[in-house]
Amino acid sequence: MTAPIYLDYNATTPIDREVVDAMLPYLHTHFGNPSSNHAFGVVAKNAVEKARAQVAALVNCQAEEIYFTSGGTESNNLAIKGFALAHEYRGNHIITSAVEHPAVLEVCKDLQRHGFELSIVPVDDKGRVDVEEIIRHIKENTILITVMHANNEVGTIQPISAIAEIAHSHNIAMHTDAAQSLGKIKVDVDEMGVDLLSVAGHKLYAPKGVGALYVRKGVHLIKQMHGANHERNLRPGTENVSSIVGLGKACDLIHKNLGKYIQNYQMMRDLLEEELLREDFDLRINGDKDNRLPNTSSISFRGKSANEILGGIQGIAVSAGAACHADDVTISHVLCAMGVPEDDAIGTIRFSTGKFTTTDEIISAVELIKTLF
Repeated sequence: MTAPIYLDYNATTPIDREVVDAMLPYLHTHFGNPSSNHAFGVVAKNAVEKARAQVAALVNCQAEEIYFTSGGTESNNLAIKGFALAHEYRGNHIITSAVEHPAVLEVCKDLQRHGFELSIVPVDDKGRVDVEEIIRHIKENTILITVMHANNEVGTIQPISAIAEIAHSHNIAMHTDAAQSLGKIKVDVDEMGVDLLSVAGHKLYAPKGVGALYVRKGVHLIKQMHGANHERNLRPGTENVSSIVGLGKACDLIHKNLGKYIQNYQMMRDLLEEELLREDFDLRINGDKDNRLPNTSSISFRGKSANEILGGIQGIAVSAGAACHADDVTISHVLCAMGVPEDDAIGTIRFSTGKFTTTDEIISAVELIKTLF
């Protein structure tokens, strides 16, 4: 049986072979606890610190501003709850957008249930947040704005630097979930002006179960788990050394090869769209076509349902709706927020290419899709 064509890189990425090779010694030979003072622990500790420097180099920050976590969801929780609880004494209002991943929206809503105020700003028909909408929602008690860097479903890139500038002019902190953007476009915390930035390893060819949080020097958070004083007393728990090494190696590869990766992402994504449009299908491409991730294509197949499409193209691995809820083909909150008509939204499929995607795979995928029409 022929292996399916993988076009779901926004859901997760395969672990790069060079990442696996970097990890293996820390699964066998170098198994020490980084908190131990003996030679085994020192080797592990040095590996963690090397990885910290590699992540920092990719996002252009100091190594001590990077904290390792179990993934993007934990990073978002630590950033949002950690900041909100640490600064509740001066305000309790948070602003976010209508197209955030549940790992942000649900965190904000949980804080709302515990007495915080929450404003969810709308987006336009391209999924883009209007900076003026952010300004309209700012109050005297606003302490945090959290807006994703790029959307996981349609790929729209948000004006983070402009939002951060507005935030700082009002003494408000700025967090961004960069799970989808890191490894696909340039991510520079200084250029963006963010105070907090979340990283998910499995979105950039590193293992699942590892992530990182950038915390600008001087920003105070309250830790969300309690135990020993690992990660400079912000994230307790013995470090997942092998996976952290893998995350560091993945970030190093991106730092050295991002331009090449972007070229392949975009060539393959554009080829897919061009070939589908050439067939004169009744399609709608969602998102900001001029300002989106180079690998992401959200396509509505008019007159078809996502269930029908997925059932007919089992040789292609893609997502319908939000990537984390692939069993449920319902209209996603992102498409609803963008005002995509229901008849279009119900037949929406997200294709996402990666650094291993080939021309042959794209052509074969198009041939399979053609059998549906």
